[in-house]
Amino acid sequence: MADWLYLVIGIAVLAVLTVAGFVVARRPGQRGTGADIIAPPPPVDVEVPTEIEPGAEPLVITPEPTLERPEGTASRLVRLRQRLAGSQGGLGRGLLALLSRDRLDEDTWESIEDTLLTADVGVTPTRELVEHLRTRLRVEGSPEDARSVLREELLNLVGPDMDRRLQVTGADGNPGVVLVVGVNGSGKTTTVGKISRILVAEDRSVVLGAADTFRAAAVEQLATWGERVGVDVVRGPEGTDPASVAFEAVKEGVATGADTVIVDTAGRLQNKAGLMDELGKVKRVIEKQAPVTEVLLVLDATTGQNGLIQARVFSEVVDVTGIVLTKLDGSAKGGIVVQVQRELGVPVKLVGLGEGPDDLAPFDPGAFVDALLG
Repeated sequence: MADWLYLVIGIAVLAVLTVAGFVVARRPGQRGTGADIIAPPPPVDVEVPTEIEPGAEPLVITPEPTLERPEGTASRLVRLRQRLAGSQGGLGRGLLALLSRDRLDEDTWESIEDTLLTADVGVTPTRELVEHLRTRLRVEGSPEDARSVLREELLNLVGPDMDRRLQVTGADGNPGVVLVVGVNGSGKTTTVGKISRILVAEDRSVVLGAADTFRAAAVEQLATWGERVGVDVVRGPEGTDPASVAFEAVKEGVATGADTVIVDTAGRLQNKAGLMDELGKVKRVIEKQAPVTEVLLVLDATTGQNGLIQARVFSEVVDVTGIVLTKLDGSAKGGIVVQVQRELGVPVKLVGLGEGPDDLAPFDPGAFVDALLG
């Protein structure tokens, strides 16, 4: 009888343990009889639904733009010398070949004059240079000294003592205000973007004003230049009064404590008196908030005498303080540097030497003359 009793109790205990084990197995992660039951990991190839559930907000992750670090001035000047040597060496080689002749007769001097005039040096500067060369080579030296004499005289002609610093700093807490003017096609808007890169490389804070409001492409182009280096661009709807955009740009520069505000203006045709008057209005409106510290005239170096006509008209309207010569690497007529400086009485401050974003450099007279001589 006792054996049967023990058998019944054993069966009951076994049944209880079996039921208990089943319940724990159904609740993974809980502690059971001294062991942890861990659910297996999901299979690797689990499909993820590609559609957003109804009512759920999409998650849009926008990566931060990577700002470009513009090139510094030192490396720009190295490239300036290289590019100029490639495009301007023909003038210097031609002059040296003539000056190195055993006999410098009148025909030779006429050829020298023709070479200089062809390079757009201008009539008056050409006559001065030839007269100085004749005197020095007759009195002081021989044709063997032609290179050093020519270098000194060309350097004097270019003007090594002219102040070529960009006036990009204001006074009394105001930002420096740079007004950039020029006709369509001269590279004006691109030049504004490239100047901003020079200033950013010098750790200056910059605001750009897109006041060329009649060309939507110019506004978009300037916005792109600003985005690449983290510079704010003030713009308005297409057709907005350019003076109002320029005013707002300077206002923004004052409010944010920017170092420099650069205002891009619409390309003006020199025979459109009304448009030129409007350019004068832009300058007057800007100066209600802060003085304009620099007026840069952008000229295409390949236009030659036509560029000088443009220069005269712009200087009458807005009092140009400096010149930017673009496409100098695409022109063999480097003498335009001398002539435009004589015409306006202001220095060439920057030169463009290519299509790259940092292909704008401060004008270096010594580097320019060395490039002329090859």
